[in-house]
Amino acid sequence: MIEIGQLPHARAAQAFIDYLKGLDIECVPVVTANGVSLVVYDETKAEQAKHEFELFRQNPYQKKYLEASWDNGSTQTKLDYGSSSLGLVQQFITGAGPLTLITFFICMVVFAAMNLGFANHVFSALSFFGAVPGSDFSQVWRAFTPSLMHFSAMHLIFNLLWWWYLGGKIETKLGTRPLLILLVVAGTLPSLVQYMMTGPNFGGLSGVVYAVVGYTWIMGQRKPDAGIGLPNSYMTFMLIWLVLGFTDLLEMPIANGAHIGGLLVGLAQGFFDSQRQSNTRVDQ
Repeated sequence: MIEIGQLPHARAAQAFIDYLKGLDIECVPVVTANGVSLVVYDETKAEQAKHEFELFRQNPYQKKYLEASWDNGSTQTKLDYGSSSLGLVQQFITGAGPLTLITFFICMVVFAAMNLGFANHVFSALSFFGAVPGSDFSQVWRAFTPSLMHFSAMHLIFNLLWWWYLGGKIETKLGTRPLLILLVVAGTLPSLVQYMMTGPNFGGLSGVVYAVVGYTWIMGQRKPDAGIGLPNSYMTFMLIWLVLGFTDLLEMPIANGAHIGGLLVGLAQGFFDSQRQSNTRVDQ
């Protein structure tokens, strides 16, 4: 019995097991506290299984793995997915990269501080240029830090759910670099648009959220093999929400300038990245 590796998700482990089955390699899943351990009993096939495991880890969304689950999967497979609470925590952590999670928790800490008696201190430190006395353009961080402030629980939850879901997809499948660019650019340029529209009193990750929405959607349209995408129905919902922000129906202040600016940033970067990836593959 030889362990060839571990995977955080039971479903991913089963997909790989189904693939090995097509190669006539019997692999058994063993649920552990850290995920699922993959065990091969035939020592003569262990090296081949390890090699295939490394290929799977590099790109688990290849078509051949999806087809293997369809061709070789069994409805009789019984796999213990562990406790639901542990599963949720694992999904939350493994479903996103470090930048996604760090930004997520920073926004939560800032919101908690604002609601535990430090609202004035936080706003003075993080608000946009001109929102408080003495805040001038020499304090360059103020171009970005308003994105970390949220003024209601609904605003925070809405933004962070989208950020974790889409930002996590981008970071885990394409890497931290494209998400970092989206975060920095969509956290600053849309703020300038919002400032010109309404002044300096605003905050929230909404501009960045619309950036990851636009980026994920256009990448899914132009480069579906990149492994990320957003259903058209979700994109339609976000566009309707954007339009409603210009009306009084929501009965709350909406940073429309940040929404539009963020969406344009995401679409532009998605178009650029999908075009760059296409050119790279042609050159190869």
